[in-house]
Amino acid sequence: MQQEKLDIILDKIITKYKELEKKCDFILCENSDYMGENSAFAFDINVAITKTLGSSLLIVGNGHQKSVEEISISLKIIADSYREKHCKILGIIINKVAQKDIQKLTEHLRNTYQKNNYLFSVIPYNKRLDSPRMREVAEQLQAKVLYGEKRLNNLVFNYLIAAMQMQHAITQLNDNDLVVTPSDRGDVIMGALQAHHSTNYPNLAGILLTTECHLENSIAQLIAGLSHPLPILWVDTYTYPTASRLQTIYSSLEAGDMEKINWSIELFDKYVNLSILEHLIDEIEIDGITPKMFTYNLIQTAKANKRHIVLPEGKDNRILKAVATLTSQDIVDITLLGERNRIERTIQSYGIQLDIDKLNIIDPIKSPKLEQYTQTLYKARKNKGVTLENAKDMLMDVSYFGTMMVYAGDADGMVSGAINTTGNTIRPALQIIKTKPEYKLVSSVFFMCLEDRVLVYGDCAINANPTAEQLAEIAIISAETSQTFGVFPRVALLSYSSGNSGIGEDVERVKQATIVAKKRRPDLLFEGPIQYDAAVDRTVAAQKMPDSKVAGEATVFVFPDLNTGNNTYKAVQRETGAIAIGPILQGLKKPVNDLSRGCTVEDIINTVVITAIQASYN
Repeated sequence: MQQEKLDIILDKIITKYKELEKKCDFILCENSDYMGENSAFAFDINVAITKTLGSSLLIVGNGHQKSVEEISISLKIIADSYREKHCKILGIIINKVAQKDIQKLTEHLRNTYQKNNYLFSVIPYNKRLDSPRMREVAEQLQAKVLYGEKRLNNLVFNYLIAAMQMQHAITQLNDNDLVVTPSDRGDVIMGALQAHHSTNYPNLAGILLTTECHLENSIAQLIAGLSHPLPILWVDTYTYPTASRLQTIYSSLEAGDMEKINWSIELFDKYVNLSILEHLIDEIEIDGITPKMFTYNLIQTAKANKRHIVLPEGKDNRILKAVATLTSQDIVDITLLGERNRIERTIQSYGIQLDIDKLNIIDPIKSPKLEQYTQTLYKARKNKGVTLENAKDMLMDVSYFGTMMVYAGDADGMVSGAINTTGNTIRPALQIIKTKPEYKLVSSVFFMCLEDRVLVYGDCAINANPTAEQLAEIAIISAETSQTFGVFPRVALLSYSSGNSGIGEDVERVKQATIVAKKRRPDLLFEGPIQYDAAVDRTVAAQKMPDSKVAGEATVFVFPDLNTGNNTYKAVQRETGAIAIGPILQGLKKPVNDLSRGCTVEDIINTVVITAIQASYN
């Protein structure tokens, strides 16, 4: 399956999941079975769904007509495969096991998986649960029901092909048999009906008539006169092709089949240790938020608090493609800066699905607010030597004009940098919008969307060599940003040593930053100095910092300098295939965010959505 199609499926699953989440305390997701030629695909999509939802796995295996050795080999393959994909396995239940193998298989599971703290249970084969009802046979064969509609709930244990003489066929009858015979075999039909009503012979499930022949009128009239006739079905195919089709009939546990549901509950209660299962479910640890959930939440939050974002680089085709998505999904309101004719030509050249007449486009040189913005900028910067003429010239730069829109309240935020440099994007914001009163500097974070979780890296783009005080500020505001976007902050201030194991100027700087951060925000979790492996790996953390509430579970990583941070985020992005959303600027009074000049359409969409959310919190 193409990744694009898989993403569409996963997005739909998340939407359904979130709808259920609003009204349910517990959600059980049934994944696909490993049947037929698509078993490899089924495994891949099950992994994708599991990781997308951040759920634990309960492996349910089918042991019907398999030896203990066959079950063990299959189970090892599937369990190892899920572990290799870093899926969390809660337990293993093997269903439909032969009664004689229950003890042996249970001992094998105990010896093999007890060290993993899994639930392991073995449930014996139950004929009643595995058998289809006459209704299911009729539906799956697309058979016509001739008689006995009120008894279509009869269970079918076996199929008896009655092509022989009735005196021989009658000796082969067993309880809940479905007798299969051609429609013109009146002797077999009458014999089966009589045997069913005789106390000396088994109770049958029904009769299935084959071939294009029809019942003789005399037999049909006789059956019609019975008060409680057996279900009699008819198909127009010959007996042996029909027999082959019967082998594909399967039984499912339907919501309205209370009898089978009650049998299932009885079996489950008897053979599965419910107290252990409940304990394991209660002990499930949610390792942060998954990337798909993260982006879903971003879009839903932005939609719920719709904001107006200005994009100064309206002539760039990537910007326009992103705008097409953002506006079609009604996520944000957009203003584009640039010459209308040039923007229209770009839309036509790239075949972008955008209606130019519905776009809010401003050409700074023609804007009716140019004079107002000129006066405002002049007043804000005249103490820096900016004249009125200088201010007007500066506003011909789309980055300055967009920043003035945000400053004046005509837009809630700005995203730029697809064409312009980082300096061109950030400089106007620092000069005009400035930092929040409680912060002394602007810093940045990246949201690192790994395969199964989202981490926050800061500062990887702005501050080259922060002091201890600045590192503390970066740690605090990064934790706040993390909270804003649904990532619980456990902040690791990174260094080349953990705890008190190292000495040196760089280690001391991180140590002091940690002390300052804890003092300023005792409500947040900080740890430092700490090495990256101790911050992310619970095993390493248990050795190096066993008493830490952050070690092994960090979600926010504060790097000691720009060189380390920038190289690390790029290395992680390259080696793991992680999506890096950012840099997201933090500390400004109003949100302005920078794009990489190599940004993709998806990067632009994500950054605009994040900017809108920042604006709603401001």
